[in-house]
Amino acid sequence: MKTIMRYILAAVFGVAGVAHFTRTEGFTNIVPHYLPFKNFIVKASGVAELIISFLLLIKWPGNFLKNVINSFLMLVLPANVYMARKALPLGNIEVPKPLLWARVPLQFVLVKMVSKL
Repeated sequence: MKTIMRYILAAVFGVAGVAHFTRTEGFTNIVPHYLPFKNFIVKASGVAELIISFLLLIKWPGNFLKNVINSFLMLVLPANVYMARKALPLGNIEVPKPLLWARVPLQFVLVKMVSKL
């Protein structure tokens, strides 16, 4: 079961990482307005997600990697809260506000999944 979870997480991070480069504008819109260098933040977080995905695919994560992944998940949490508060679209897709708020606890589900690996 842990192996399946590892590959699911690798897929989630991989898809999200690629999306940061193919749908940059949508991700830039959800970076909170008070942060500078939005485009850089989006691309850097996309690279981080691709690296996380790759590492999950090639090796079993030790405590250090789990902590890095969970720290990353907490670092991007403000973007999910900002998106929900402002009811921002996901790229060009209008998402109902309850679903936007559902993404917030999803971060904690992902943290729990990573911790269980």
